[in-house]
Amino acid sequence: MPINIAIDGPSAAGKSTIADLPAERLGYIHLDTGAMYRAVAYNALKKEIPLDDEEAIVSMIDEMELVMDTDGDVILDGEDISEAIRANEISMGASEVSKLQKCREAMVTMQQKICAGGGYILDGRDIGTVVLKDAPVKIYMTATPEARALRRVKQNEEKGLDADYQTILEDIIKRDYQDMHREFSPLTKAEDAIEIDTSDMSIEEVVDKAMELVNEVLGE
Repeated sequence: MPINIAIDGPSAAGKSTIADLPAERLGYIHLDTGAMYRAVAYNALKKEIPLDDEEAIVSMIDEMELVMDTDGDVILDGEDISEAIRANEISMGASEVSKLQKCREAMVTMQQKICAGGGYILDGRDIGTVVLKDAPVKIYMTATPEARALRRVKQNEEKGLDADYQTILEDIIKRDYQDMHREFSPLTKAEDAIEIDTSDMSIEEVVDKAMELVNEVLGE
């Protein structure tokens, strides 16, 4: 029977990259919950809804048609916004809307329904502590702010987005503080999560470590 795997950690720790490869090996689906919050922020900004207007944000979520396909694309109301939601402005906006309790409740309910049958890898900020509290495999990925900023610079350069190191580093540090100090579902490591510091690890090394943890649970 397929299991669910929870991966938590701060912004730009490499959660999405590491979730993708085990998902391919296991035949699981990677559900990028961070991208879901980015889509909410993107839509709110597009519709000129203040990011602190909780009721308006929740109403907007109820009307959104959000599709996360198996290729990792994010489709909002028929529009592919996969690249647009990676901009720094959207990243900070996602942190803002994720502070809203009713917004988080709506998104958590959506995520739990999607992965009810198992076979999903979810990454985000509160997967192991809120969304998938009973997941048999929980990983907490972290890295220094400097290492994460360098990765984000490289990603943005490849995508033609803003790639100023100092700006990105400051945004990461600011977002870390916001995520760890928000009132509802702050970023914390679940008690039963295994921490992996990826600062000096290659993608292959991190994936191998993650698969080792998964195979222990699956008995392989």
